[in-house]
Amino acid sequence: MRHWLWILLFPLMAQAAGEGTWQASSIGITLSNRGVSASSRPLSASEPVSGLMTLVVWRYQLIGPTPAGLLVRLCSQTRCTELDGENGTTRAFNGVPAIEPLRFVWEVPGGGRLIPALKVQSNEVIVNYR
Repeated sequence: MRHWLWILLFPLMAQAAGEGTWQASSIGITLSNRGVSASSRPLSASEPVSGLMTLVVWRYQLIGPTPAGLLVRLCSQTRCTELDGENGTTRAFNGVPAIEPLRFVWEVPGGGRLIPALKVQSNEVIVNYR
């Protein structure tokens, strides 16, 4: 049910806040060790855009359990914001040029191997700008 609700609300949330919108997604990463951070591929507009970001909608999907202490950040070239769940919205990038790519950054504090490894199935963003 939650998955279907996301599919229905994702485009509506994106259209609500801006004059322009771009969307990008990528496959996820595998993180095998604590104390190491891993970054997704850059997520960027498929065509040139101009303007400044307003609202960013994000979503990621994990395969398997969420490791205790997982830290997930969404970063532009100039700033990062910590994410508080597998989907949501943020205005942390207000004023950032809409052409800047975004990346998800994953980390589990501590040391040693993660058992099981953190497996991210997908990363998605919708960026509203004006």
